[in-house]
Amino acid sequence: MGLGVAKTVIKKGLGEVGFNAGGGPINWFPGHMAAATRAIKDRLKLADLVIEVRDACIPISSINHQLQPQLSSKRRVVALNKKDLANPNIIHKWTRYFDSHNQDCMAINAHSKSSVNKLLELVEFKLKEVILREPTLLVLVIGVPNVGKSALINSIHQIASSRFGVQQKMKRATVGPLPGVTQDIAGYKIAHQPSIYVLDTPGVLVPSIPDIETGLKLALAGSVKDSVVGEERIAQYLLAVLNTRGTPLHWKHLNNRRLEGIRYDSKEKHEYNLKDLRPKRRKPPNDCDMLYIEDLVTEVQCALYLTLLEFTGNMEDESDLEGLIEQQFEALQKAFKIPHKASEARMMISKKFLTLFRAGKLGPFILDDVPDANTVS
Repeated sequence: MGLGVAKTVIKKGLGEVGFNAGGGPINWFPGHMAAATRAIKDRLKLADLVIEVRDACIPISSINHQLQPQLSSKRRVVALNKKDLANPNIIHKWTRYFDSHNQDCMAINAHSKSSVNKLLELVEFKLKEVILREPTLLVLVIGVPNVGKSALINSIHQIASSRFGVQQKMKRATVGPLPGVTQDIAGYKIAHQPSIYVLDTPGVLVPSIPDIETGLKLALAGSVKDSVVGEERIAQYLLAVLNTRGTPLHWKHLNNRRLEGIRYDSKEKHEYNLKDLRPKRRKPPNDCDMLYIEDLVTEVQCALYLTLLEFTGNMEDESDLEGLIEQQFEALQKAFKIPHKASEARMMISKKFLTLFRAGKLGPFILDDVPDANTVS
């Protein structure tokens, strides 16, 4: 079943707002983005190669269409980052799709040195003919916010420092969990003879995102700040996607631990905060934390599984699906043990639910469908 129903269901809550510059509060184009877009376009003219970083979970929705006309004439490698969060059974279909359009593409994990090493090998191969005639080469890394550009830059610098013996100690790129952290364009020398510079750039979106579903996918992936769209709206969209795909019904075989009655149990209140699952919080969970997280995920999966299993309505009917989502919010409130009368209960539910999804605890997903073979992206 497609996601058209999901789009229709949340249209009442989101459609009148719209993801566009003139559509009320949904306006994600901070002042620095306009200036950054101009600077990126200027540097694109000088770039010998472009690494276009996209989110592997939304390979099409994470395109910056404003830059595509210039990118079409450049040497380019599309890096589908966060492959560890993407469905491994589908990601290869995406790489085949790009290959069929003669576009170099590689699925990567920017935090994995072996993964980034393979990307560097492809970049060096693509630059081979230029190296023979140019003493200095420029590689530009671009992408929408929060696709992992700066994490990739840091890994490239670490690898290059050991591989090429870079003498100058370089400043690491700033990495953060919030979109738009990198607000300046900085260069990092990664090699000598020839000199190769990699430029990191701020994540920029187009000023207008007219398609509601594309905007929601970007928000779900973290490319648009939650506060711009609203955590509850994003969580409603995620539930609509999971339900229309029937995903919770596939979780039954994963929950043997819960079915066997093996659950996290502690005499003391557990203090692990789900915020520590977010990027760069880096508080390593201990064994007790891991059991707590595993049990919480199981509670959430079972809550959604049971509500969908007991659903007798028509998934194609807007009102029925809205009713199911409302039931699931109530079930999630119990799973997260959020007090019934908490004034911010729905906000708390949404934040915790989105954190688990974004950390990959609910499983790997790819939200975009592979286009027809004749479609170029």
